[in-house]
Amino acid sequence: MKPSTISPRAAVLAACLCLAAAGALAQQPAPGAHAAQSAAEWTRGEVRRVDAAAGKLTLRHEEIRHLDMPGMTMVFEARDKALLPGLKAGDTVRFQAADEQGRLVITALERMP
Repeated sequence: MKPSTISPRAAVLAACLCLAAAGALAQQPAPGAHAAQSAAEWTRGEVRRVDAAAGKLTLRHEEIRHLDMPGMTMVFEARDKALLPGLKAGDTVRFQAADEQGRLVITALERMP
């Protein structure tokens, strides 16, 4: 059987395609990495209403990129009601939010000066 040969041009093209494919794969987040990365994202917002008894907070917020959500005013649940005492309408905050089985939940919150 005669060994096959490829032209140098074809070899360069094949190498470029392999490198491009490897680069595309390297840019993809590892499974579960998106959730871990997004948990660290902070979003600014303004408190509109606090319902401490129900554990709910109405915020006018900026875009929440990892949830693919534009800026708007909406109600969030607090994962921990201890995040809410002392907050009042008009306070500026930064927060972390997560979609937990269809519920939008505040997982961390800090009042801004």
